[in-house]
Amino acid sequence: MRMLLKLVIFMAAGYAALLLLVFFAQSYLIYFPQRNITFTPDREGLAYEPVTIATADKETLHGWFVPAPSAAKGTILFFHGNAGNISHRRDYLLTFYRLGYNTFIFDYRGYGRSSGSPSETGTYQDASAAWQYLTEIKAIPPSRIVLFGESLGGAVAAWLAAKQKPGTLVLASVFISVPDLASELYPFLPVRLLSRFQYNTIDYLQSVTCPVLVAHSPQDEIVPFWHGQALFQVAAEPKLFLTLQGGHNEGFIFSRKEWAMALDDFISTRLGEAGRLSQ
Repeated sequence: MRMLLKLVIFMAAGYAALLLLVFFAQSYLIYFPQRNITFTPDREGLAYEPVTIATADKETLHGWFVPAPSAAKGTILFFHGNAGNISHRRDYLLTFYRLGYNTFIFDYRGYGRSSGSPSETGTYQDASAAWQYLTEIKAIPPSRIVLFGESLGGAVAAWLAAKQKPGTLVLASVFISVPDLASELYPFLPVRLLSRFQYNTIDYLQSVTCPVLVAHSPQDEIVPFWHGQALFQVAAEPKLFLTLQGGHNEGFIFSRKEWAMALDDFISTRLGEAGRLSQ
């Protein structure tokens, strides 16, 4: 009995230590930034403008503005996921360029050449700074801007869409919230009590009034398919659900021509309708 009691105490102490570790180090479980820029658009023959913008709390963000090859159908403000940096989104840039859209892609604080360290509040401030750059510096009408978020970036895009009035919102492989996702990934931990991050996409989406496209794969091994379905149910009309194929890091919209064309058809139609209404 004494040995059993010691074992129980040892296991309880180990579990308590794990809880403390997860509570204080969870940012390292959410953000996986890389500093090294491995690609620039000109390597693919794309003209681009290097962009430096300041946030409200005085961080400096680095990004690229890639203009469309001719008269742009609209402008995509791209929010990448929790890993890498903008130089790992080459195929998105190529797809948007070929479809005829301007693209502004930037790194959150702590990623790539952007200053600071990532945080939930910080990513929202970064999103606001990027929006301000497009609408004030580039003078692009909000109704001509598409907010496109992949994975964690979808939560940031949804937050911004709830605050502003973009032309369209696209959510690719996005979770409903960090606590909901973490409870599935770590069922042995009381993550809802431990979580210091929310990224509550589904809550933000309830305040979004623009058209919404949700893209998700049934084979997504990181963000279960039902997350995409739940987001789609909450989104207001007009909306479209695009079923992808492949894992979380494989089922990208640019992976198949028909997916990219479905994206283009939805966006161009909605932006065209917004333009007619504003006339």
